[in-house]
Amino acid sequence: MNTPASSEDHLPGIKKKIEAEAKEALALTAYFATWFCAITFLAVTNSQHPISFSIFGIALIKAGLCAKFMLIAQAIFPIKVSKNNGIIKSLFLESLFYIFVVLSLNYIEAGIDGLIHGKNFFDAMASFGQKNPLHVLAMTIVYWLIVWPYLVLVGLRLALGKDTTMNILFGKKDSSDQ
Repeated sequence: MNTPASSEDHLPGIKKKIEAEAKEALALTAYFATWFCAITFLAVTNSQHPISFSIFGIALIKAGLCAKFMLIAQAIFPIKVSKNNGIIKSLFLESLFYIFVVLSLNYIEAGIDGLIHGKNFFDAMASFGQKNPLHVLAMTIVYWLIVWPYLVLVGLRLALGKDTTMNILFGKKDSSDQ
C-alpha cells in the first residue's frame, strides 16, 4: 500500500537547500562587502575627512542587500551558459540585466534615504549620483566590473560543476581534510 510522503520526508532536502542558499548569500555578501568597503575606503581617503567605521557598516548593509537582490534576480532569471557561445558570450547580456538590478537598487536606496531624512522619495531618487549622468555611468561601470567576475565564476560552476571549479581555483582537498 502506497502512503503519501509526509512533510518530514522532505525536511532533509529542504534543510540542505536552505543551507546551500544561505552559504551562497553569505559568500556573495562577503564578495560585495570586500568591494564596497574598498571603494568606501578609497572615497574617504580622497575626501580629507576622518575615517569613521560607521561608513563601513553602511557598505556591509549595502553588500547584503545587493547580494539578496542578485540572488532574487538569479532565481527569477536563472543564469544559463550556452556551450555554443561559451561563458563570456552567454553571460554578457545577463550581466547587463544584473547591473540594471543593482542600479535600480541604488536608486531605491537613495529614495528611502531621502524619506528617512524628510525628503520626497522621488526627489531623493532623482538626486542619485549627484544628478550627474556621467557619475551614474561611472558607478555603473564600476558595478559591472564587480558583478562580472562573480557571473563568470557562476558560469564556470554551471559549465564545469562546482567541485571541478573549486578544485581548479583552490586545489583539491587533501583526503586527510575530510
